[in-house]
Formats: sequence, C-alpha cells, structure tokens
Amino acid sequence: MKGHKGLARVGASQWSVCEADPHFVFKLGPWPARYIAIEVISSGPELEPHLYIDTGHGFRPEQVLPLPPARHGVYAFGTGRIRGFRRVRFDPCEDYPGPEAEPDSFTLNIRAARSLASLRRQLGAAADHLHLLELDELAKAPPPPRQLPPEEHFQAVLNLAEAGLADMAPHDEGQPAPLLSFVVPLRDTPPAFLDALLNSLRSQRAGNWELVLCDDASSNRATLARLERMEGQPRIQVLRTPHNLGIAGATNLGLAAARGDWVGLIDHDDALAPLALDYLNDTIRRHPEAQFIYTDETITDARLKPIGYFFKPAYDPVLLSGVNYVNHLSLYRRQRLQALGGLSAGFDGSQDYELLLRYLSELPRHAIIHLPYPAYLWRRHRASYSATFTATAVGHARRALAAHYASNGVAAPVGPALVPDLHRVEFSPDRRQWPCVSIVIPNRDSPALIARLLTDLYERTDYADFEVIVVDNGSTDARTLSLYETMRGQHRNFRTVITPEPFNFSRQVNRGMREANGQAILLLNNDIEVIAADWLKEMVSCLDYPETGIVGARLLYPSGRLQHAGVIVGLGGLAGHWYANAAQDSSGPMNRLKVRQTLSAVTGACMLISRQCYAQVGEFDETAFAIAYNDIDYCLRAAAVGQRTVWTPFATLTHHESATRGSDETKANKERFQREKEALRQKYHTDTFEDPAYSPWYSRHLAAPREILPPILPLSRSWATPPPVSGEADTSPPSRGRPGMIVTGHHSRKARPPA
Repeated sequence: MKGHKGLARVGASQWSVCEADPHFVFKLGPWPARYIAIEVISSGPELEPHLYIDTGHGFRPEQVLPLPPARHGVYAFGTGRIRGFRRVRFDPCEDYPGPEAEPDSFTLNIRAARSLASLRRQLGAAADHLHLLELDELAKAPPPPRQLPPEEHFQAVLNLAEAGLADMAPHDEGQPAPLLSFVVPLRDTPPAFLDALLNSLRSQRAGNWELVLCDDASSNRATLARLERMEGQPRIQVLRTPHNLGIAGATNLGLAAARGDWVGLIDHDDALAPLALDYLNDTIRRHPEAQFIYTDETITDARLKPIGYFFKPAYDPVLLSGVNYVNHLSLYRRQRLQALGGLSAGFDGSQDYELLLRYLSELPRHAIIHLPYPAYLWRRHRASYSATFTATAVGHARRALAAHYASNGVAAPVGPALVPDLHRVEFSPDRRQWPCVSIVIPNRDSPALIARLLTDLYERTDYADFEVIVVDNGSTDARTLSLYETMRGQHRNFRTVITPEPFNFSRQVNRGMREANGQAILLLNNDIEVIAADWLKEMVSCLDYPETGIVGARLLYPSGRLQHAGVIVGLGGLAGHWYANAAQDSSGPMNRLKVRQTLSAVTGACMLISRQCYAQVGEFDETAFAIAYNDIDYCLRAAAVGQRTVWTPFATLTHHESATRGSDETKANKERFQREKEALRQKYHTDTFEDPAYSPWYSRHLAAPREILPPILPLSRSWATPPPVSGEADTSPPSRGRPGMIVTGHHSRKARPPA
C-alpha cells in the first residue's frame, strides 16, 4: 500500500473513516503477481466501494468503476493485460458520518497471486464473496490531451482558422458581403486602446466593415487629439455628444448613424481576433435566415495577450436567465435593432443584457446562430472591475429580468443564484395552487431506503398536491410489504403497483406513468434523500420556461461531491454526467453549474416530465433500453418534438447511487449493458454527436471540460436541428462534424461572472 486518506488505523487490518473522501492507494509494480484481491469486511452498514485505476495519467473520473455494494466483498482483478497499469485507488465507501457519529469501521486485506486459481485458494471461504472485475474498458479511456499554454493555444486556433478558409461557403460574386457596422461608445479612452481596436479591423482580410465611434463628451486631451486624427479616414465615423449621455445614449447615437445591414457592439478597450470578419461573413452566407449571431471570446491581459476563453453553448434562453453568457461579439440586424429603439436608458452596466432579452425574445430558434470561433478579444484589466459598478450592474440586470419574465403585468422576483452576482428568476412565487405531481418510484424490497424516501416525501417536502405510485417488481421482504400496507392506511395519495418480474426500469416507470393522474410525472429512484423542503416546487417552477417538458435536479453523492449536474451526449463516446465526482462548489465554465440551463439530457433518477411532454413523446423504450440509457433516449426523443430539458441547481438532493443495484458482473448483465450501449450509439451516432449544450473546443473524454484543439475549426450552429437518429439521412458536411440541436444572463459590458 502506498498511502491512504480520510482513514485511521484502529487495528492490524482494521480502519475507520475519519474524513470525507476516504481512500487507499496501492502501487502495483513491479509485482510478480498477475491477480490482486481487495477484501473488505464492514462491521456496520453495507459498503459502497469504488475502484480507480491509473494507467499513467493519474486517477481520472473516466477510469472509475463503482463496485457491487456489500458488507463482505472481495474484489479481484488481473493486472497483466493492461498497458501502463501503475496504481489502484480503492474507495471503501462514499459516506463520512461526521465527527458526532460513531465512525464506520471495517477490515481490509490485500492478497496477490500469479494465477486466479492460486488466488481462490488463498481466499478460502472468502472466495464465496468474490467479484471478478473486468478493467479493460476503463483502461481504454484515452489519455488527456496535452494542455497548451494560452498563447500557444490561441495561435493554434488561428492556424485552424487560416486552414478553414478553404472550406467556406462559396461567395456569390454578384452579391457582395453585407456591410457590418461596429458601434463603439467611448469616453476618455486611452489612444493605445483606440489604435488596437482600429488595427484589429484594418488587419482583417475582409473589408466589409465600418467603425462608428461615439465620443460621449470626452475631456482627455490625448483622446480628443486621437479622434481628430481619425476623422475623415475611410470606413470611420466619429460622432460627438455635447454632454455626457451615458453608454446607452451614446450607443444609440451610433446606431442611428450606422449604415450596415448588421450591427456589432464593441467596448472601447477591446478588439477583434484575426479572420473574425471572414467567419462572420461565412456564417451570414450559410444562415440567410439568421437574425442574430454571437461568437466565443478570447480573454486577454491589458496588452491583448491571450490568457483564456469564454467557450459558449448554442443559444439557450434558460441559461441566459441566469447569466449573460452571450455578451460579445454579438451581431444584430440593424433594422430590427432600430425598430426596438436600441439600448434602454437606466440599465448602466447591464444595458447589453437588457437589449439581448428584448431582441431575442420572439426570434425562432433557427434564427439565433452561435459561431464557436473566439472572434472577440476581451481585455481584462484593473480598470474593468469595481465593486460599486458590479453591484449596480447586478441590480440593473435583475430589473431587466424581472420585466422580461413578468406575468400579467407583475414583475417576476429575481434573486441571487448559487453565486451572488448571478440570477434566479422566481416564477409565480405567490401562486395559490400548484399542479398535481405523480411521483413514480421503482422499488423491490430495500425497506430502509424506501422508508426513508417516503418519510422525506411526506414529512420533509414542501409540496401539497402530489400522489405516490410505487412500482414494485416483486418484493418478498416482509418489512417492505408491511410498510406498503401502513402507507396505504395513512395516506390516500399512496398506492402500489406490484408485478413480480425481472427488473426492467423502463417497464416499471411505464407502468407507473400509466397509473399517474398528475399534470406532471416525477420519476424518482428509491435511493434519493431530500436535503431542502422546496426542491419539488423548484422543479415544477422550471416547467414555466417556454417549451420545457423535462426538468432534472442537481444530485450529490453522500460525500457531498457532484453526482449529477446534467448529461452531455457524446461524452465518452456515449453520454456522460459532466463534472461527475467533482467538488460540490465547482462552478463550471462561465459559472454554468450555479444557474439553470438547458441540457440535452438529465438522469432518470430524478426526472420531472410534463403531461404534455408525456403525451407527445410516449413511453420509455422497454426493449432497446431496459436498464441503461433509457433516460438519455427519452430526453433526446423529447428534443426531437421540440420539448426542452432544463437542469436546475436549486433543487439539490442526495443520491445514494447503486444502493439497490445487484451485481453487474454476471454474464447476462454485461451482455445486456453492451447491447444498450450499442443501441444508443447506433440510434444517435453518439461517437460524433456534437451536443449543443457543450463546446466543440472541449474534450469529449473528460468529465470536466478541458480545452482541446479539434482537427478543424467548428462550424456555426443553432439548437434547432433535432438529434440525428439511425435511418435518417445525414446531411452535415462530412469533414466538419455533425450538427447538434437549437434551444431556445449577467455581465455588464465589463462585469464578468467569476471564473
């Protein structure tokens, strides 16, 4: 054994848990042994162990194997066939009972042998508890890509952009590219910033631009002198105000003077990346229906040296209700922008955010295009930040959201998200009647788990109108059957559907949904534990987002680490929980884990389905996805008929994952799991699926996003395209990837969400 953490030795082979995240680390080589067994015997409750392997790149979430729970378990594996196999991490349990509780204790023994037969002889009677683990699949997880320094990565991005020019949509010589007007409000801007902005435009290959500088009563002599020299130069307009109008007033002055078909708003201290206009022009040609285009952003220091990125998902109005992730660079149709009256006064610090909410509110999904090219250089420097400015901007952002989500003329309350300067819109907080929710719980035996869950629902959940339908596939435990009888006597809204048969998750939830009377149906695992009483109200509230048919919750392991923050389709070549096993306070890109958002899928362990969605999508697939991936399939089928899936961090529960699962090591279970993986891969082409909730600049092999260099520059996209399914023609360009699906915030122009 190389080391341990979170554990205290209390005997020769005995240990107790003393901290969160307990684990052992074993170094494997050089050992003559080809088989190793880890025996663990709990003196208390059943353990839920996990095993990680290290094949040369450390312990990674994609190389973890949940082990069959047991009070006495022997977990054996071979080491000879796995290249680079270096270390094993064994987590005996997820739970830390806390300093006030009696610590869990267990016995741990390690055995090694040259052959499996020899190992069994060593184990003796303990061989009856043996689980032989197949680690080959874990070992196939590709190594993490090399992380390039920001400057090197940005240069590689520019190289991809240069190479991608040849793949652009053909240009019609008889129809010149539309004029792009870039409007810049400024006041006392350092001349060096103005020069950098102008140079970034002049160095573009494409020349279809004009720069409209709106000087808002500058008094700085250097600024005024530089503006005088710029007046009269080709493609430049310099406008002046006699007195200070503020950002909104100065910008509107520029909008009135702009001549382009499209208008982009640029901050006075920022710039455009090379080839930005080429890719914007290409996007406009590819999407003649577009009414709005936004790009990714490169974060730079004061000298425009790249230090990071804002890589964005396709357009998501749910995410925008929590954070202005769209921001820069945004191109608006000038005619629509002027018809809306431009920017509104009184939203200093969040005037762009307020404009986005108004401009995008009635546009169809396919008219909002994301160009995943970091075309905007956002300069982060000391003058960009001010505590006073941020507080003002946050207040104005919430006022804009309150008006945007007003109901019957009454502004919606807007409060903080899981970080104080982002947002949470409250839908009808004073509603007197909540819709009836049918809670469908698959179960078999497991008396302690189902008893705890039912207690949590009836005593710890602040929701009045619900019914509970336990779908049981053949309990024989007398305590479970007695509990059912007691609950039926105590609660008129409790009933059971008992059908003895082999476990089939899809079939069980289908039985329950057919019995449901509610306006919404909640699928809930029996190993869920309630943390806060308002969790169900939050999930039901999220159905108020337009086109929303499914809502998922944030689920935590008993240790407090993240178990479910939503599913990214294509992760690991199939579909995976992003940020699985990450720290509970993980923020995600642009603080996405702290606010609501649209995702392609959520777990069926806690999935709310509207009655309308159920009517449109139908039942779970009992044949192709009896146990695994049925939730992914259901969410993607919902997306195909226009039903949005929303994930919310404001409904947080504990998930004792795998607490009731039987062994996955049987030959039949392994074969079934492989069939279901292949069914998902074939139906949705998950090996090439580009999830619109994810950035094509992120690795598809890691639970936490990590910047990569794709082989080619990603194409522009929306969330309008339904997910591809087997049998459908694939019309995407063969060398540029597959489209995803369109789903329809807070920064000021300089107030960013914390990284």
